[in-house]
Amino acid sequence: MNLIELFARTLDITLPVFAMVFLGIVLKRLRLIDRAFVSTASTLVFRATLPTLIFLSLIKADMGVALDIPLLLFFALATLAQFFASWLWAYYRVPYEERGIYVQGAFRGNGGVVGLALAAGMYGNYGLSAGSLLLGLVIVLYNVLSVWVLSAYQSGQTTRWSSLLKKIATNPLIISVLLAIPFTALSVELPRWVMTSGNYFASLTLPLALICIGATLSAASLRDGRAVALSSSVMKMIVLPAVSTFAAWLCGFSNEQLGLLFLFFASPTAAASFVMAKAMGGNVTLAANIIALTTIMASLTITLGIFALRLLGWI
Repeated sequence: MNLIELFARTLDITLPVFAMVFLGIVLKRLRLIDRAFVSTASTLVFRATLPTLIFLSLIKADMGVALDIPLLLFFALATLAQFFASWLWAYYRVPYEERGIYVQGAFRGNGGVVGLALAAGMYGNYGLSAGSLLLGLVIVLYNVLSVWVLSAYQSGQTTRWSSLLKKIATNPLIISVLLAIPFTALSVELPRWVMTSGNYFASLTLPLALICIGATLSAASLRDGRAVALSSSVMKMIVLPAVSTFAAWLCGFSNEQLGLLFLFFASPTAAASFVMAKAMGGNVTLAANIIALTTIMASLTITLGIFALRLLGWI
């Protein structure tokens, strides 16, 4: 396979995902969708269609393959390393009041939508099932670490661990993972009509979520951007994915494992970081800028990353 064919195959994976994001921008500009639609659709995805997608992908999965303990352990350790590396950099380079927002933007990826969509496009059922398990793990890590760093730099804020634990325990995505495990372990088969209906419903998830991401991007917000947002975005989309993926390769991960890790490491900053920054009284403009910049950068950095890894023969 020559370089042109290899790059074309890479675009076959990434372009469908990011085309839906830019479609969201166009639909918003044409006023075919508005903020009310985005709010309702985002709630539907988070509370219903995405949990359904995760549940169905797990009960259809071969857990002997999807439940990869070394992969999960490495991903957890890498996430912690990214968090502390971002915090260390911010400690010396970022103004005090903006450090929490910077760190959250630099390490908290959108694995639930972008990562999972790319994993499904690249690896099919394996990408969905193994990615869903990674997602269940990372939800816990992202929430705990984000509250910790934000509360450290927001005056009057304290870390309410009881409230945080309650939110994690009632998170629809984590519940869907926990509900799927006994079905998979006991090889329980649902009626065919239930599976078919569930698949129809779950199929709404990725296009709807990606369109909503595009619709929330704001050019006006980007015009108000600052150097801190750009620095956090470069850390999130280039530095940390490159270092973490290389570390994974050194640890012996390759092929589907390494590809899945890269897709989750390289996902743009999660939209939930804006919600948490607002709840904690942080700089919401900075949080929005980081989300917008990383989402725009992702179409280029993820495509080039997959191309480079395939060119090296690592995935």
